[in-house]
Amino acid sequence: MTPNQPSAKEAQTELHRALKVAKRSFIAVGLFSFVINILMLTPALYMLQVYDRVMQSRSIETLILITLIVVVLFIVMGLLEIIRARVLVRVGNKLDMHLNGHLFDSIFHIAKMNPAAGTAQPITDLTKVRQFLTGNGVFAFFDAPWFPIYLFILYLFSPWLALFAFFASLVIMTITLINDFTTKKRLAEANLLHNQAQNFVSRNLQNAEVVHAMGMHVHLKNHWLKRHLKFLTAQSEASDIAGKWSNSSKTMRQMFQALTYGIGAYLAIMGQISDGMIIAGAVLMGRALQPLDLLTNTWKQFTESKMAYKRLNDLLAQIPEIPETMSLPAPKGEIRLENVVVVPPAAKTPTIKGINMQIPAGTTVGLIGPSASGKSTLARAILGVWPLTNGKVRLDGADIHQWNTEELGPYIGYLPQDIELFEGTISQNISRFGELDADEVIKAAQLAGVHEMILRLPQGYDTYVGPGGATLSGGQRQRVGLARALYRQPKLLVLDEPNSNLDDVGEKALLNAIKQMQALKSTIILITHKTNILSAVDRIAVMQDGVVTHYDERNKVLQALQQAAQPQQAKQTQPNQPTGAVKMGKPTMRNPGESK
Repeated sequence: MTPNQPSAKEAQTELHRALKVAKRSFIAVGLFSFVINILMLTPALYMLQVYDRVMQSRSIETLILITLIVVVLFIVMGLLEIIRARVLVRVGNKLDMHLNGHLFDSIFHIAKMNPAAGTAQPITDLTKVRQFLTGNGVFAFFDAPWFPIYLFILYLFSPWLALFAFFASLVIMTITLINDFTTKKRLAEANLLHNQAQNFVSRNLQNAEVVHAMGMHVHLKNHWLKRHLKFLTAQSEASDIAGKWSNSSKTMRQMFQALTYGIGAYLAIMGQISDGMIIAGAVLMGRALQPLDLLTNTWKQFTESKMAYKRLNDLLAQIPEIPETMSLPAPKGEIRLENVVVVPPAAKTPTIKGINMQIPAGTTVGLIGPSASGKSTLARAILGVWPLTNGKVRLDGADIHQWNTEELGPYIGYLPQDIELFEGTISQNISRFGELDADEVIKAAQLAGVHEMILRLPQGYDTYVGPGGATLSGGQRQRVGLARALYRQPKLLVLDEPNSNLDDVGEKALLNAIKQMQALKSTIILITHKTNILSAVDRIAVMQDGVVTHYDERNKVLQALQQAAQPQQAKQTQPNQPTGAVKMGKPTMRNPGESK
């Protein structure tokens, strides 16, 4: 852990701090609940006065007076309940606004570190917590503590009524605990299975063309259906159990409330309470048990919210907020690698093994080598996308991770091997969804040689591209992606197989763009398997098994590779070589422009 990084203990309290922001609001809700629960005594007291005072005195004036008072009290209670609900809605919104930015950053951080683990589940978890705070279930927690007050009033009527209410509460609380114990594990399993099934679909939707072309739809659907059926089974079991205990709680509450009339009638016959206390006692019994019954009925929602809360807390503890760093001067583009070791996400062995390299500002380096030699991994390390197991990547002498990514981003251009455009217009994609500068967008498109192509599209720069740029061809996506990388003429440009989908016209435009960026003194790292584009580079770095075997001026490296390849070619062409003794040498590297 770096000195600026908060400890796990501090990070774990972030969700608590978010709730503390709304501390005054919770206090206000508690005060409203205090008054509301006092006003909840109104029906019982009204019944008591009607039966014991009005019916005895036969006074219409008294009946009208207490009725008017009760109507006013009910109006006040209704208004307070509306205000209480509105306050909780604001509390939920405050919680959301306090955390949503950090959650969004955390989701992308996880996806960056391990693409397979990327999911929008934390946003859903935040929604669950917010919805619980604004729903009826939370009122049960504010109202349940008033049960002793209602119990005490029943005790004033008769100790037997209080004892019966206490027994009824024990029964309902027991049902609630059984409900929690029997459904918690199944609900957790159902949520896990649901997320797995959803992620399976989301990941495969990205390859819809391959699925359709090779007839994989039915097979993938069967795999998804197996996961989905497991989820439905687990959820159905949990819902069946929860429904059984929830309905039992509701039935028991209604039964206990009805039995209160019988007990009250018996006590009235025995002369221990008045006739009005029979009705008032039953009303108080229902009010005392209502929060407990509500707890049982909303226990599933509470459990899901509690699990969502735990996941959020764990995530925020795992990925604390990145502290603000001091702004650094605009980079010139000098790159220095110091014993860099990189282990890719979900891997156990390093792909980059102790690379040392210095790239002067304004230099164009061609990064070549066989597949899986670590070229793309090295590019991600240079850009600070993946963390280093060991060593440092320095940009203008500063550790790449010391730079503020928001400030550094405009000076970086990156064209990954797998081109992904974002849902929006072409102009939005080129401008990186920042503030739209039409002149800079057109300049980047012209620099990438894609301006004329864009103008031929139905709405030109306002043409909408679907997720991943599905409405464009592979070559069009690559050229728009190149324009995005060239936006505002960055000082560091990393191009990973930039000509993999380009035709001759596209390659010429790419070479022209590289030359113009070289004229602007940009540092360019060009990863390629096509040697004809190496004519544009100043230096060449050759990678093999995660290490740089050659790094020098272009012609020197190409000459060294050709010299190393000649003995291998001579051995392979020797006559009368015994069968099985042929040794495969490294593939030869041709000079730029040499015929294949």
